[in-house]
Amino acid sequence: MAAIDRRSLILKAATQAFAQFGYKATTMDLVSKIANVGKGTIYTFFKTKEELFDEIVRKALHELQVVLDEGMHEGEPFFDNLFRVLSALLEFRSDHELFIKLQQEVQHIGTSQALEGTHRLEGVVLDYLRGHIVNGIEKGEIKPCDPDIVAYTILKLYIALTSDWNKFHKEPLTKEQIQQHFILFFAEGLRYSG
Repeated sequence: MAAIDRRSLILKAATQAFAQFGYKATTMDLVSKIANVGKGTIYTFFKTKEELFDEIVRKALHELQVVLDEGMHEGEPFFDNLFRVLSALLEFRSDHELFIKLQQEVQHIGTSQALEGTHRLEGVVLDYLRGHIVNGIEKGEIKPCDPDIVAYTILKLYIALTSDWNKFHKEPLTKEQIQQHFILFFAEGLRYSG
């Protein structure tokens, strides 16, 4: 087996382990068993569990950036792009169980590496949203506002409606319901002007 194949195999096994068991419970022994390689082979490519985890997070963040870029269509209205990007983000999260597991680990255990991984994910999304908001302001599509605060609010509302909601309600919200509430809160605002 070529070195590059073993490295890929190790990354795949480690991603599975971190997504299934979280950062804290994943060991190099566990990754070794899942990858069906000796532990020494893992250390040939990654000196520590932290280095292995960092590579997995870096790769997932790159994939996230691609997903966000594909959701943005130049020349289309601000909210159309926002909904497309948020929808793509929802699919990305469901495809990447790693980030869901890390968020759970942060909430229940508070592992610093899991926290750092989720902060990196949120940082990519916040930077992306901030740039989109600035662009929307410059084009006159949205009111002047603080892009940092609005990006943060959009992300937290998105997390609340897609994840937190499910903790207290039997039925998850549909994409359409989530989109309707984004229109209510951000496109139309709550103030009645009648």
